[in-house]
Amino acid sequence: MSVRSDLRNVAIVAHVDHGKTTLVDAMLWQSGAFRANQDVNERVMDNTDLEREKGITILAKNTSVLHNGLRINIVDTPGHADFGGEVERALTMVDGVLLLVDASEGPLPQTRFVLRKALELNLPVALIINKVDRADARIKEVIDEVYELFIDLDADEHQIEFPIVYCNARAGKATTDGDAAIRNELEPDLEPLFQLFRDYIPGPSYDENHPLQALVTNLDASPYLGRLALLRVRHGVLKRGQQVAWCRVDGSVERVKVTDLFITEELDRVPADEVGPGQIAVVAGLPDVTIGETLADLDDPRPLPVTTVDEPSLSMTVGVNTSPLAGQEGTKMTARLIKNRLDAELVGNVALRVFNTERPDAWEVQGRGELQLAVLVELLRREGFELTVGKPQVLTREINGKLHEPVERVAIDVPEDYLGVVTQLVALRKGRMVQMVNHGTGWVRMEFIVPARGLIGFRTEFLTETRGTGQLHHVFEGFEPWFGELRTRPQGSLVSDRRGPTTTYALINLQERGSMFIGPGVEVYEGMVIGQNARSEDMDVNITREKKQTNIRSAAADETVRLVPAIPMGLEQALEFIREDECIEVTPKSVRIRKVMLDQNDRGRAAKKTKT
Repeated sequence: MSVRSDLRNVAIVAHVDHGKTTLVDAMLWQSGAFRANQDVNERVMDNTDLEREKGITILAKNTSVLHNGLRINIVDTPGHADFGGEVERALTMVDGVLLLVDASEGPLPQTRFVLRKALELNLPVALIINKVDRADARIKEVIDEVYELFIDLDADEHQIEFPIVYCNARAGKATTDGDAAIRNELEPDLEPLFQLFRDYIPGPSYDENHPLQALVTNLDASPYLGRLALLRVRHGVLKRGQQVAWCRVDGSVERVKVTDLFITEELDRVPADEVGPGQIAVVAGLPDVTIGETLADLDDPRPLPVTTVDEPSLSMTVGVNTSPLAGQEGTKMTARLIKNRLDAELVGNVALRVFNTERPDAWEVQGRGELQLAVLVELLRREGFELTVGKPQVLTREINGKLHEPVERVAIDVPEDYLGVVTQLVALRKGRMVQMVNHGTGWVRMEFIVPARGLIGFRTEFLTETRGTGQLHHVFEGFEPWFGELRTRPQGSLVSDRRGPTTTYALINLQERGSMFIGPGVEVYEGMVIGQNARSEDMDVNITREKKQTNIRSAAADETVRLVPAIPMGLEQALEFIREDECIEVTPKSVRIRKVMLDQNDRGRAAKKTKT
């Protein structure tokens, strides 16, 4: 096998908010990708509206830098476990991995997940300790924790002997000297990191006599060229205008022409006449290409194995908006438009599944977690869709004749004062403690194994009980026998019993009953959830009631009554809040919680049937 010395393909993987995208920014600046006076956004790789708003990476993206004659292709990956499908796909494009770990927080659940995937593929891993300038940095302890994690994941001897670079990505500084990093004395640039690419990450290996093979790992679209396939060339050379064999997922082979060919340089796609082995390229001319397919030599087509990703663990129902207010805010309401859009999402998102249900206007969408499903619904509403979204449900399995459900590994960081209340919260959700560490800084880290359905709606309650100070991260662990019934939401709902605009008079009288989700002057309808009841049962209320005007002066007219501000429900909070008999109406302008059965009498009859 030959090895290319002028090229490196590397993925940066880490837990969310540990600084992957910021490090890519620094490498782009120091390799001369931008002019010195150029105005560039922070985290330039996070280029979609949702990524900028949430401050997270959702889609895996690649860039390329040239440093002293060495071309480095860098793949920036998401840090949330919900977008793990993006990480698994990105790892098939690279020859080495940079594992980025926060110098204070250390390895967290998603660090374990991405590292396990890299070790399974037998990729060399280099460790980057980022944010060494933090006042609470504990560099030596974090390195020990990473070694423990490698041993825990059954890494072999050569994988555990990894090099370490200490880094401050925001300032663009690095060093390989651990003692200097503890004193925060770093070199003025990222030269130690670039040297690591050159010395430790292997170049792409290929067989000179092997026919063309290129694996499609991602998809994009262009208004001029149609669907674009992002691929890595394994062997051979791919040329513009070349006739190639397109090996499809179903086993068929078609003859197609590569109409256009691009490579990535910094943040731009540059036309190329040909790409060699190990390079990451973008190809146009294949209208129906999907992820995992292979472009091969016409005379000797040899398909590569299809990329497999972990199965989904959560599902929810997405359907047509059937509320009385449907059609007033969105432009896309029909079942055909919604189904076409879900099918289009499946093409580029390998971790999603869509299945038909008993109803022709609703579909079951399966994904990795609440955040992934919420991001999909948020994208649809921004495109003008109106939807009805059901409560997320876990996907169970039958293993050896017994019902099993998905469990998650949860890492919680809280101040010591909240240790008891958090332990109690997790115990109510059938969680069991695996580990507890007190770093002596006033904070405690706990690890639990918790059934996935126990975590639906847990984050809001957790943040309330810890006064917003706690940090919560979780990642899929595996399947365990069914844990039994869980009671996760003790309060009932306040439900509107008629249609009309809400009034201040009605809200003042009802605010003692619970907390409100809407203010005065909002249009409501029968069956719409307008607040949370202080008691456990649902209560139907008249929130449109007006004060009757008379010509008799009231004794209490001069009393000032304060209306408690409403708690607005965003999409993610609403998904966590709803019960089995509730769903969410999502439009481009509103998120409304409602009962599945809008009519009060129908709900009463259904409740009686379930009791008998």
